[in-house]
Amino acid sequence: MGRSIRRSAIASIVTSLILLTGLVKESQGNSNEKDQKTEGRLTQVSLEELGQIEVTTASKVPVKATRTPAAIYVITQEDIRRSGATSIPEALRMAPGVEVARVDSNTWALGMRGFESTLSRSVLVLIDGRSVYTPLFAGVYWQVQDTLVEDIERIEVIRGPGGTIWGANAVNGVINIITKRAEETHGTLVSTGGGNLDQGFVNFRYGAGNGKGFNYRVYGKSFTRGPEFHPDHRQFDDWRMGQTGFRMDWDTHNSDRLTLQGDLYYGDAGQRVGITSYSPPFMTNVEQNAELAGGNLLGRWERKLGSGSDVQLQTYYDRTNRNQANFAESRDTFDIDFIHHLTLPGRQDFLWGLGARLSSGNASVVVPTVMFTPNHFTDKLYDAFIQDEIPIVGDKLSLTIGSKFLHNNYSGFEIQPTARLLWTPSSRQTVWGAVTRAVRTPSRVEEDLQLTALLAANPLTFVRVIGDRKFSSESLLGYEAGYRNLVSPKFYVDIAAFYNTYDHLLSGEPGAPFSESSPAPPHAVIPFFFRNGLLGNTAGFEIAPDWTPTHTWRLRGSYSYLHFDLSKEASSLDPSTVNSTQGSSPHHQVEIQSSLDLPRKLEFDQTFRYVSALPAQLVGAYTTADVRFSWHATRSLDLSVVGQNLFQPHHPEFGGDPGSLVGIERSGYIKLTWQSWQR
Repeated sequence: MGRSIRRSAIASIVTSLILLTGLVKESQGNSNEKDQKTEGRLTQVSLEELGQIEVTTASKVPVKATRTPAAIYVITQEDIRRSGATSIPEALRMAPGVEVARVDSNTWALGMRGFESTLSRSVLVLIDGRSVYTPLFAGVYWQVQDTLVEDIERIEVIRGPGGTIWGANAVNGVINIITKRAEETHGTLVSTGGGNLDQGFVNFRYGAGNGKGFNYRVYGKSFTRGPEFHPDHRQFDDWRMGQTGFRMDWDTHNSDRLTLQGDLYYGDAGQRVGITSYSPPFMTNVEQNAELAGGNLLGRWERKLGSGSDVQLQTYYDRTNRNQANFAESRDTFDIDFIHHLTLPGRQDFLWGLGARLSSGNASVVVPTVMFTPNHFTDKLYDAFIQDEIPIVGDKLSLTIGSKFLHNNYSGFEIQPTARLLWTPSSRQTVWGAVTRAVRTPSRVEEDLQLTALLAANPLTFVRVIGDRKFSSESLLGYEAGYRNLVSPKFYVDIAAFYNTYDHLLSGEPGAPFSESSPAPPHAVIPFFFRNGLLGNTAGFEIAPDWTPTHTWRLRGSYSYLHFDLSKEASSLDPSTVNSTQGSSPHHQVEIQSSLDLPRKLEFDQTFRYVSALPAQLVGAYTTADVRFSWHATRSLDLSVVGQNLFQPHHPEFGGDPGSLVGIERSGYIKLTWQSWQR
């Protein structure tokens, strides 16, 4: 029955394509001024102009992408639209050096230059400068990081350490999702559609302004997504979410700019979790929806002081509620950040800033084998940073030096310095190099968690993971170099290489076994403690060419290579972390994207992906492809048909759920978008 439904969905998509082609043929000869405006859409922004996009993630102030001494990749709104991505992790597949895998319908694993995991613990993720990194589990809940896709202006991806600017946990990279200003979203937008997996979705946005510097927008979205392929037919991973939000911008025209924005979300995500108990059968797989809710409110004030100087003050509040079958958490986070940017003698570009974050969490005990002690705890983080860009030879050669100084509850005082050299031998070429130190500070998982799991039923033996506050920060010393060249107006290439040395990486160290009689029945316990027993290095490179053979065809691609070499310190007895970490990130990744503008307001986009094997996840190498076909029926109405993961009926990408691997299915959906513009 399930297969016939999937075939019917795919057949419907194919039929829609045929009907759509027929409509296009009937409309031939009716070309008008609107047709001409849509011709050559790919060349509205040239490759040279793309390189001049101002980015903020690398330095917290606007800098042209080509003059950034870091491995930066910008995913634009047009890139997202033409990819057919419906979520932020899907869009991140386009960035070289970023490893993205789907575990099941609602869970993702993501890493950058290695260390791929479901919580992406070594990557700092921001939405409009608001950190979405949770200090409970040291990572990101990708299920609840969302916004209206059409409102994303760009996603800036920094591969490599960014701790000097952003602080703790920006170890392997920084992802900053930046939404459009309210003045760019006037009018009404409605989109809806569905398919065999993305079963139904509807999005709405309305924006307006008073013509005197005040602009606003409100939005709402909801979707339901079906389960992926399960060999045991236990389709537990369905997913439903709803979200609403707003943004208001005031531009006073006298050097001040104010922003206020916020979001609310609620939903549930089907999960299968293994729960251990002290009574028979001792271990049970429970299928139950995780209840997800939360919201945030962010305010930002910016003032230009003249002579190239400005200040920015940002503060936000974030609320998270998460209830799963094995644990529950509520968390309130307050953050404030101040930045002062000024020009010093000798055209030095100087930045300094201060910040503080209080994150108060309450982890409720749902099952006795998963607990945090104490239940309630407030994480406190205070930081300061300085950075100076010093011209050495005019606009040709510059040196950027700086450091982040921070203090946290667990490891105390940390320093994260950097030195970056930028050389621009011509207006089309950039050469850069960097040395940076970054740290991942401990979280409550390493410090306060007690997790008990069944090892054997006869004799009754449990393994217990214990956080005893003896875990210190993981550290990275990263060496990077890169080269960018606009070879011709139609061809651009970006190359980056890295060598990272890691120390004090997380390990699980066994302790002396002991016996317990309470809770009954009597049983043996083998303890494992979180320690810093691993070290090693990673090395690799990424190549990202961009070519426009004609004014209606754009080809982009990337190849990412990763070499892992981790080992245990002499004192470590960790039995498995080295292999599980090294074997959970692909050594090779290839992506090729083709975007073609056809006559009569048609678009045809294709994406090819190759990912090498993940031995620790029992996932083999795979290739797959996505296809998008779109028709601009009118200036306001678009119809698109998207097929995803088309090469196989299903394939696994990452483990994580108890039981057999989940297969990521071939899927398709149809999307209808209507938009009106308002001045």
